[in-house]
Parts: sequence; C-alpha cells; structure tokens
Amino acid sequence: MIRIENATKLYGRTGPDGAAVHALNGVSLHIEHGEFVAIMGPSGCGKSTLLHVLGGLDVLTSGEIFLEDEPIHKLDEAGLTRLRRNKIGFVFQFFNLLPTLTVEENIRLPGVLQNVATAKIESRSMELLAAVGMEHRARHRLHQLSGGEMQRAALARALFMEPRVLLADEPTGNLDSEASAKVVKLFREIGEKHRTTIVMVTHSRDVAAAAHRLVEMRDGRVV
Repeated sequence: MIRIENATKLYGRTGPDGAAVHALNGVSLHIEHGEFVAIMGPSGCGKSTLLHVLGGLDVLTSGEIFLEDEPIHKLDEAGLTRLRRNKIGFVFQFFNLLPTLTVEENIRLPGVLQNVATAKIESRSMELLAAVGMEHRARHRLHQLSGGEMQRAALARALFMEPRVLLADEPTGNLDSEASAKVVKLFREIGEKHRTTIVMVTHSRDVAAAAHRLVEMRDGRVV
C-alpha cells in the first residue's frame, strides 16, 4: 500500500551550528495493504514529519513515496489535495473538530465539501455514528463531549470518504487510559473490518501494542 524509499526532509539552517536539520534522514519503509503500523520514538525524531509527508501535508527534500503505486513525491498541490480528499483520512491529537457544529455536522463535513448527494451524506453519517458508538451524541456540540467522545467523532469524520489509508498523529495523547484503550480498540476494529491501512504515531507502548507492527525512529531514521 505504501512504499517509502530513502526519504529525506531538511528544514532550513536551524541547527545549533547553523546547519540544516534532517527531520528525515534516508527513511525506507514498506507498509502492506490493511496493515496497522505504530511509529514510536523520542520527540524530534521525525515521526510526525514522516506522517505529514505520507499524507501530502508536506513534501520531501529528496527520496520517493508511493501510495498504491502513485508517486506522492511527484504530485503538485492540486494532486496532493485530490490525494488527501480521496484516499487519506487524518486523525489528530487535538481533534480539529469545529466547535460551532454538532457531532453529526462535523462528521458530514467532508461530504458537504465534496458535494456528495444529500441522501448519501445522511446515510453515511448515520452509519459512522453507529460504528463509533456516538448515535446518542449526534446533536451535541463539542463542549458537551468528553475527550474520548471527541476523538471518536474525529475518527468518524476521517472515515467519511472511505479512505484507503488512515493517518493518526498521537490520537490518544489527550486521553486518559480508559478512553485511550477504547479509541485504539476502535482503530483496530475498523482496520480489520474495512481493510484500512493505518499508520499511527504514538508515545505510548500500550497504544502501540494494539498495532500489527511497531516501527521505531531516532534522529530521522528508522532504527
């Protein structure tokens, strides 16, 4: 599903000696269709940068990334936008939900932005609310939700367009242990049911234990 070859990402002259910083330093990694991969490592090791270039939120300095044989590293901004809309779902640590909308409206938002038919938006949102156990919270706004409920809503929104790949950046970072366990269990169930490829950055070994494979990074490299 994902093939990364000798990926390098440099950031300016921001090192202590004025040299460029290697956020990624020759990373190569293959991820299979339907695989759930956890990425761990100390802060600043490049794991979030890797997730961002995988999702087309940032671009490589050199190297190659393929998603189902599509060369992400060669896409222009329009191509990257299309990729993010059609093939990739994102779940972030701070949820990135819109507080002025209800849970259901947040989940529906990707369909609205892509002009999906109203009937399909309604049926898909109901399906996802049930999948994440949030039917009883459909009309609630964010201030009425717990952190775990907000992350479940964010996961449902990420799945709206049936992405081939789900990228999660510290999705349990703001949750207590009980809520974390529920969210990670949900990730695994959805991945297995729909054969969704999941790449998750985490600091927690307990969270990473739910994945099929653990990839550890240090100093911009896979170790």
